[in-house]
Amino acid sequence: MTDTKHESDVAFIRALAELLRENDLTELQVKRDYGEDDSLNVRVSRAAPAAAVVAPAPAPAAVSAAPAPVAAAAPTGNSDDPASHPGAVLSPMVGTVYMQPEPDAPAFMTVGASVSEGDTLLIVEAMKTMNHIPAPRSGIVKRILVEDGAAVEYGTPLVIIE
Repeated sequence: MTDTKHESDVAFIRALAELLRENDLTELQVKRDYGEDDSLNVRVSRAAPAAAVVAPAPAPAAVSAAPAPVAAAAPTGNSDDPASHPGAVLSPMVGTVYMQPEPDAPAFMTVGASVSEGDTLLIVEAMKTMNHIPAPRSGIVKRILVEDGAAVEYGTPLVIIE
């Protein structure tokens, strides 16, 4: 890659970041083809504001057929903003949540279950890659804040472990 091309790519990426900020987007992905075997694939993302992150989480509950265990979860003292709860596990990426390893398999966790640090809590699929989300600490699962098949963004609260 020549210096001129590199400078052009840096300017292109800066322009994408500016578009992201100006339009209040959380993610932007672009592929730029230079030739048959030469391309630039860029993904620019940032954390969404807290209000935008918390709002989408409850919406999938009406769509999913499995909300009963989640709805039965006893709320903790901080029900206003689950992301600020000290035991909240936040999504490290944008993707789709899967609560079990396979469609007919049991869920990785349930409300009231004991988990150890490093245990898989759920999977977030991002760009056809299954990312196992580990428990950051040992404890008891107090609340499950997302549904199987729900779309999540970076920073979305997934689970509360106490």
